[in-house]
Amino acid sequence: MPLLKRRELPLRVSDVMVRNVITAKKDDKIKDIAIKMYENKVGSVVIVDEEGKPVGIITERDLVYVVARSLAPDTPAWMVMTENPIVIREDALITEAMEKMRVQNIRHLPVVDTSGRLVGMLSFRDVVDFVVMLFSLAK
Repeated sequence: MPLLKRRELPLRVSDVMVRNVITAKKDDKIKDIAIKMYENKVGSVVIVDEEGKPVGIITERDLVYVVARSLAPDTPAWMVMTENPIVIREDALITEAMEKMRVQNIRHLPVVDTSGRLVGMLSFRDVVDFVVMLFSLAK
């Protein structure tokens, strides 16, 4: 008999994600993206195309790369971003998102709708905050 009973909460990514996502374009300067991250207190910026579909992501890890390689502040995003970011649909189960983040070792998961347009962001912190809230309700 397992120690814990497996229960699947019907929570969807859309129940936990943040809808106000900070975005940029492929040709935006890395300095401007870093400023956006700082001003908005976020750990990532999604690079979107003209249709609002994610084509890349720049995270705090990428900014460490920029500094370590002494890249110029006017370096364009496309030279630094992770292309074709791993995404998840807004109607996916939160457990699927958590597993994807764990397996892929990522902390930021852009959320897309059925047409592939960016509609939100799910971060590791969002998941932890949600779990803490659930535990506090169980008291």
